[in-house]
Amino acid sequence: MKTMSVITPRRRRNIGIALTKKTGLVFVLPALVLFAVFIFYPLMTALSYSFYNWTGIVRGEFASFGNYVTLFTQLPYKTQIPNAFVHNVMLFAGAMLFQNTIGLGLATLLHRLKRFKRFFQTMFTLPYLVSPLVVGYLWSLMLSPLFGPVNFVLKSVGLDALAQPWLGNPSTAIWVVVFVTAWQWVGFPVLLYGAALGGIPEEINEAASLDGASPWQRFRDVTFPMLIPAIGTVSVLTFIGAMEAFPIPYALGGSMGSPAGATDVLSLLFYRTAFESGSSNAIGTSSAIATLLFLFIFGVSIFITWFMRRAERRLY
Repeated sequence: MKTMSVITPRRRRNIGIALTKKTGLVFVLPALVLFAVFIFYPLMTALSYSFYNWTGIVRGEFASFGNYVTLFTQLPYKTQIPNAFVHNVMLFAGAMLFQNTIGLGLATLLHRLKRFKRFFQTMFTLPYLVSPLVVGYLWSLMLSPLFGPVNFVLKSVGLDALAQPWLGNPSTAIWVVVFVTAWQWVGFPVLLYGAALGGIPEEINEAASLDGASPWQRFRDVTFPMLIPAIGTVSVLTFIGAMEAFPIPYALGGSMGSPAGATDVLSLLFYRTAFESGSSNAIGTSSAIATLLFLFIFGVSIFITWFMRRAERRLY
């Protein structure tokens, strides 16, 4: 007589966990395949290319770190890389300041708004959904010193002194890039902060109000600390976007970062090196730029994430 095996609750639980893991892997597998094909493989290819000398598209001898040494010892790279890097940092700082003040302020106002909330959220999000290249070209037309509406309005209200060639002046061109970038992407932190504000229980604010806390004290001591996870997400994504910025600087300043390199960023430098430099070793040098940019973005993003999670743990 055969004995029937008894499935204990513990074994049933282990079987359920195993099935859950397999089901999760099935859903994650397509994303992993796309990541491997379109991100991981190109990254590894660029890394390998950066260690060789190239003659056109023909790979030459192994150069070790020769291409990296070229970037910091030979013209024009040793002057253009620091200039472009500073502009990327300015872009990040300006976007962070804009999004964590204007964006957070708008999200707070919309959170308190009872009517037309969805309408205003949609309006603030619309620029975020438009191609950055299109946004850049539209702003270049609006800021034209000949027929742009911005200078026309300034002159119409008697502010002729403020009307100027915004994209032709090296002292203002980079700030135009910062403003246009922050303007387009402000809708993202508005949505993210709005979702985070919606997840804060109203009982906490009510208890603080009953204890005599003013609206500013409630925001500073109750609401803001609970927004740290959202602030961390916005910070990381803003940093990645600022360091990878290409469409808007390209639309506003061209591939040379005009005027006089005032709008140059690292992605433009990579583009010029790879496709416009005419160098026989363009592939090796541009791959070295791409590799350094990736390593810097990856390292700083990991640090920001660690720092924000550490700050979050201190709150609880």
